[in-house]
Amino acid sequence: MDTRRLQLLLALSRLGSMREVAETYGLTTSTVSQQIAALAKETGAQLIEPEGRRVRLTPAGRRLADHAVTILAAIDSARLDLDPDAEPAGVVRVGGFATGIRVSLLSIVSELAEAYPKVQLVISEYEPAEAFELLNDDDLDLALTYDYNLAPASPGPLLDTEPLWSITWGLGVPDHFPDSLADLAAYAEHTWIVNSRNTADETAVRTLAALAGFTPRIAHEIDSLDLVEDLIVAGYGVGMLPLGRPTSPGVKVLPMPDPQPVLTAYAVTRRGRAVWPPLRAVLDRMRPPPGETLPRASWPRPQARN
Repeated sequence: MDTRRLQLLLALSRLGSMREVAETYGLTTSTVSQQIAALAKETGAQLIEPEGRRVRLTPAGRRLADHAVTILAAIDSARLDLDPDAEPAGVVRVGGFATGIRVSLLSIVSELAEAYPKVQLVISEYEPAEAFELLNDDDLDLALTYDYNLAPASPGPLLDTEPLWSITWGLGVPDHFPDSLADLAAYAEHTWIVNSRNTADETAVRTLAALAGFTPRIAHEIDSLDLVEDLIVAGYGVGMLPLGRPTSPGVKVLPMPDPQPVLTAYAVTRRGRAVWPPLRAVLDRMRPPPGETLPRASWPRPQARN
């Protein structure tokens, strides 16, 4: 099979129309139609069928599009593998959650720039679900994501995941509350604060509450941990915060009973891409030393606000 034709079929499965595929690849609609017809002849299967004024993939076409993801990734890997010792050069597109970028990426950029001046980083902030989708669409080279032991993520079978570091979370409360192991049942009547852009935080809170015998009253969804602290100080509720992270005045973090929520950060790449020299140079500096326990990262905190 012609791999170019496989690319067009895969694009059709994602974009949904011959016209959009043609515009994406700078071709005419007629050329796209001819190439997919030729692919159908090569495979001996009907790959598309009419749907009104458009076309859609047949079951055989959808199966071949699924195979195309793996086939094209393997071809990419083979091509990159031809010169694995070349000096790393190129643009590495990185997307991830803010703390993952601070801990895992910003800590290595100076060393990376000195060792490999031809490697450039383009950095964007995304929550895990967004990053997984962008990786699958080949709009990112590297995603920095996270999950909780109480709310595991599902990146999908076409992505490779490597753990980088982890940190235990506790319960953020006003600082006049007693210092002790948090009795979660005692917070059944409190309002709870969770993340606004990712459901993992809420899933972990609901799991902990269920184990303590209550359903949490979730009223606030906040992405910024600094803003979570502000709400706690103002008396608007309680929420999970990392243990060991310096907090604002008026807030403290109590350890929770087992099972304690543990956040783990990951480096995620498309299958077969980690050997690409520029990406490999970045990953090699992020990875924990082989054979060592996953490190407990120090959670960075920006300077105090005015």
